[in-house]
Amino acid sequence: MPESMLLAAAAGVLAGALAVGVVILLRRIVVASKELGTDVEQATYQTLHLASRAAKHLRGGMAEGDATRAGRHLKALLGCETLALADPSGHVTVEGDDAVREVAGRLAAEARTSGRTQMQRRIRIGERETDAVAAPILAGGEPAGAIVAFAPRVRAGLVRATGEVADWVAAQVELGELDASRAALAEAEVRALRAQISPHFIYNSLNAIASFINTDPVKARELVLEFADFTRYSFRRHGDFTTVAEELRSIDSYLKLERARFGDRLRVTLQVAPEVLSTVVPFLSIQPLVENAVRHGLEGKEGGGRITIEASDQGAFAEISVEDDGVGIDPVVLERALAGGAPGEHVGLRNVDARLRQVYGDEHGLVVETNVGAGTLVRMRVPKSQPGRVAASVGPARSTATLERPANHEGGPNP
Repeated sequence: MPESMLLAAAAGVLAGALAVGVVILLRRIVVASKELGTDVEQATYQTLHLASRAAKHLRGGMAEGDATRAGRHLKALLGCETLALADPSGHVTVEGDDAVREVAGRLAAEARTSGRTQMQRRIRIGERETDAVAAPILAGGEPAGAIVAFAPRVRAGLVRATGEVADWVAAQVELGELDASRAALAEAEVRALRAQISPHFIYNSLNAIASFINTDPVKARELVLEFADFTRYSFRRHGDFTTVAEELRSIDSYLKLERARFGDRLRVTLQVAPEVLSTVVPFLSIQPLVENAVRHGLEGKEGGGRITIEASDQGAFAEISVEDDGVGIDPVVLERALAGGAPGEHVGLRNVDARLRQVYGDEHGLVVETNVGAGTLVRMRVPKSQPGRVAASVGPARSTATLERPANHEGGPNP
């Protein structure tokens, strides 16, 4: 066979091998692209990803720092050349060419005033020209700022997209305001509980302490220290959460002060599983239940009665209950109180129930079993694992040993 034919055959084999390799490579590229999703799916993912990244910076409002971080993602979301965000006061944050700041401020003001999208073409910025579209950010129907997008040519798609993004930003601002309102409401509820504790309990405690000053100075001194522990915990100014152990320490001090008034008329049984002591609970969520049992259950009962406090391990949950054998509550009155009735009616139960529902959901509200003359049983159920929630410590307590082991005794939390 001539040498030229051999060379031609070799070249044909090589070309065939290359063709097969190209086919295999193209097949792999197609398969890989399918695994990543279609172009539409990838675009959807990218849009949602950018919106999610921007959202966390908008919940705090249009403050400069948050607007700067959000602007980076919103600029990529709109695909514009430069993006500006203006807050209600007119302050402008620019992501991109800072030379547009003055124009952005003017267009944002016009959009806020009119409440409509504004567009301007062929704006001279230095040596170049650009187009701009400004859309108002209306939160609750009120101007909360404006968004201004700059591009070499503003087309209808960018106009619509800018308006939609402005509406989405407004929704995030409104959600942030709602979160702030909820936090303020929770703080107001805690203040209401403190106000409930303050006039009634403090007056009675000081009277009880005064009654021992001459007859039993040592007892009076112990009660003063318990009063200091209780008030320091109740009126602390930091932390929305605490632990079951911290609440029980506060209850220990509270009941010692109440027993100084009631004497043997107040009997207490305490049953605590050590596994639940570290469970995080909303601050002042158990103590008000005990105070409600004393004030509304036993105070009006001739001869006093018994309070049973239990904290048990229920797998993924901790169940805490406070039961008294006192005068009970009319179910109609209780229903009205939990629904937000008269301020003086069982404010402790109402506030604890509202905060539990806010934090954990409606299925974790208080469960109350009661009737006139039948005593009252109040139960709460909280998750033992709560990532992201940290209990603030108020410092070591003086008398904790009996609360940090399983207990089933009478006569008060401490034997």
